[in-house]
Amino acid sequence: MKSFNGADIAFQDRLLTDNTENILYMTTSGLNELMLLQIRKVNIILWIYICSAALWGCQTVEYYSQAIEGQCRILLKRQPISEIMADSESTQELRERLMFILQVREFAESELQLPVNNHYLTYVDLKRPFVLWNVFAAPEFSLTPKTWCYPVVGCASYRGYFAEINAHNYAERLGKQGYDVYVGGVTAYSTLGWFDDPVLSTFIDFSEARTAALIFHELAHQILYVKDDTAFNESFATLVEQEGLRRWQQASSTKRIYSEYLRQHRSREQFIQLIMLYRQKLELLYQTDLTPSEKRVRKTTIFSKLRDEFNLLKTRHIGLSNYDIWMNQSLNNAKIGSVVAYHDFVPAFQTLLSRNMGEMDQFFEACRQLTKKNKDERHQILASYMANLE
Repeated sequence: MKSFNGADIAFQDRLLTDNTENILYMTTSGLNELMLLQIRKVNIILWIYICSAALWGCQTVEYYSQAIEGQCRILLKRQPISEIMADSESTQELRERLMFILQVREFAESELQLPVNNHYLTYVDLKRPFVLWNVFAAPEFSLTPKTWCYPVVGCASYRGYFAEINAHNYAERLGKQGYDVYVGGVTAYSTLGWFDDPVLSTFIDFSEARTAALIFHELAHQILYVKDDTAFNESFATLVEQEGLRRWQQASSTKRIYSEYLRQHRSREQFIQLIMLYRQKLELLYQTDLTPSEKRVRKTTIFSKLRDEFNLLKTRHIGLSNYDIWMNQSLNNAKIGSVVAYHDFVPAFQTLLSRNMGEMDQFFEACRQLTKKNKDERHQILASYMANLE
């Protein structure tokens, strides 16, 4: 998952209706063989989810049907980039950005040994700021997030919706149950190889550094994704994006791209460190024997101090201003819980890459061997690499 605003889950509420089935089957006469294959995949996944949902109730059926519908709408809206590039009505800016992504894609395959397959050869204009919205929830006096479990990808501390109104409606229901809730928009995600991921309008305007990092990161998830081990998955993908950008800068005339990425990365890490510091303060508060009313007062004070320290840090680190909107909106346990330090193992993966002489295929194989261990063993091995760095 990446940064605090989302994660890489493809299958994130509406009852299954005739309309959904129409979406699954309409316009098939005009689709090519590849599209038909992917629609069949949607049907297979749909039946997996329906069978699973039958054990859990109507709300689950409602949730998974909106996920399938949302994914299918994206599949049906895809336009081949080659056609957009040849269309004289396409803007020069769009063509240049798509050309850059094609170059990054080619580099990912030739230099990083990433499985590009048919990913990022199509474009979808979603006409909205986010592709989906994640709902986070936590108890009033706890930072332990509510979790949801899904077929294929395992459990996660968020629930995603393709329609913003559905995300807010669900968050409202959780709020009435006493949870702190937060709804965060997601600009991109990986389908983990189930479908050919398109370029989305939600990230087409990113800087070159951020765009290339995203492409490398999401393609890395196509290689390895371990169920229920977000720290491993995200640290691995983050190392791949960092190495990809470093090599891209060495190979291209765009000398600023890696340094720009490093500035953005440092700002993100500074922001995460600040949130982690105040997360600890909240955790200590919630462990006390104070009354609920006393905890509420002190909770509000901690959030106020967090904003004050953020504003002070921002005067010394300009990049932190990117988080102004997030910080200035209401703060609660769910929002703080959505910011997680998932990248702790990145230095360990860097060590593993160095031990394999920088050869990406050998590095990937070494990482695959780690996935055969159980989670505790895997983390112990990575931690041992970290200890050797000290």
